[in-house]
This record gives sequence, structure tokens and C-alpha cells, in this order.
Amino acid sequence: MTNDPSFAALDRFLLRMKMGAATSKPKEKCYDPNDSSLTFVDREDELDFLYEGFTSPRAQMSCGHAVTPRSLTNWCLKQLNEGQSRFVCGVYGCNAQWSYKEIQKMALLTPEERRHFNEMRTINAAVNRKCPGCKSSVARQNEFNLCVSCKACKTKRGHPYEFCWQCLREWKGPKPRLDRCENDGCCNTALQTLKTCPDIVFDTVKGINGCPSIRACPTCGSLLEHKRNHCKHLDCPQCKVKFCFVCLKTFTECSKTSSISAPCSSGVAPRQTVIPTWKKN
Repeated sequence: MTNDPSFAALDRFLLRMKMGAATSKPKEKCYDPNDSSLTFVDREDELDFLYEGFTSPRAQMSCGHAVTPRSLTNWCLKQLNEGQSRFVCGVYGCNAQWSYKEIQKMALLTPEERRHFNEMRTINAAVNRKCPGCKSSVARQNEFNLCVSCKACKTKRGHPYEFCWQCLREWKGPKPRLDRCENDGCCNTALQTLKTCPDIVFDTVKGINGCPSIRACPTCGSLLEHKRNHCKHLDCPQCKVKFCFVCLKTFTECSKTSSISAPCSSGVAPRQTVIPTWKKN
């Protein structure tokens, strides 16, 4: 068993679907036989090892393999559950990569499923990269060091391969280092934006000086720009956490000592020099 909340969320999601099927018996996902945009095939669902008990029209994916909406949904959920942000065909010997647009259409994703897929893809993409040496998926272990050592390369080649998490080229220069490696053109544009953006002058919040107009969300690292109007707090559209644009504390913490239109008791948080990482705790 795992304590990873993303796994728990997936388990709850699948459980709700199973409970719904056992009680209200909603209509199972099924392709419209009259949908001319689909290519229907008269053969078994080639992903049905993940989901059994339903027979419905099978359609052909771009790689040529037959699926049903339910089996495709569950196969893609499995890949997200394993930390992937891209989708690859599950048929043995086929390494075709499917676009998310194709998945949304062929899996007949519901609004709830789309929200879950988008959240998981964002989280997985934030913590994984493809090693430029062997193309294996690599997770960054130290958010304060851009130099990453690929264990798969060490296993295959007998010696470690180090690359830059930022520019995805073989590492050059001293380490550890957070800003850049010594490869030409290696630059964190997000940090550069945070460093050079102009200060903001709030329309409704008085007495605040020296606050940058762009901040990285303290929870997930998404860059957000305040439009000056309304209060000093923002709801991050990515992670849904509400925080203060001035002191960078959560709305709950900031509101304990100051009102929504007054200066923060702790003052203006300095310009950020590190992009927060949205972790799977």
C-alpha cells in the first residue's frame, strides 16, 4: 500500500464509479455507432485485460489497436498513477504515443475525469523529465540542485550520466547549482521574469510599496500576475490555493493579522529567487 494522496484519490474515484454501477446502474460508456469520426472494428478490445464484463462497440486508435472507452480510461489512469504525464499504447510491442486530445475523445472523458487527468498530468510533469542520455523517466531528488544523475544510465552504461534539469543537456560546470549550468543559453525564464517584473501599484489596497507585479504561487510555482484591482489575495487556478500576493502567506494565515485591503503585518515578501515545487506528499 502507498500513502501517496494521488493514489488515494484515484482509488476513491474508481470506487465511486464502481459503487455507482452497483447501485444506480448508470449507462456504461459506449461509442455512438453513428459517429462518423470514429473507425469501428470487429475485433476484441485489446486493452480489456484492465476491465472486464462489458461488451460495446470497439473503435480504432491512431496506432491501429482496438479499444472501448472504459478500457482506455482505465489504462490511462494506470499510467497517470505510475507517474507518467504522457500516454503510450498498452498493447505489447506497440510504443505509440497518444495525444491528450485523442484520449479525451476516445475515452469519452467526463468533466470529472478531465479534471482528474489534468491535475495528475500537471503534477507528474512537474516532477519528471526524460533523461537526454537514455530517454528514461527521471525524478528530481533535490529541488535546490539542477544537476541530476540518471540511475538508469549508470545501470546500462556502468557509469553515471549527469544532466541539467533546466536545459536538458549534459551537465557542465560546478555543482550543486540552482540558477543554471555552464551550457550556453541555459536560463530559467521564470526566475528572470520574477527578477525583472515591475512593482505593482494596487488600486484598492493602500500603503504597499515594493511588491512585484508577478509572483510564483507559493504552493505549485505557477507564475501569476495581479491585475491591481480587488484585494491583495489571489486564488491560484492551478492548485486552487488562495494566498496573499504581498506576503506570500496563505489567505488563512495572512487574514489572522491583517485585513484584505491593508498592509500585511510581516511586510512585503522579497522577490522570489526559487520557484516552489508542487510535490506529491
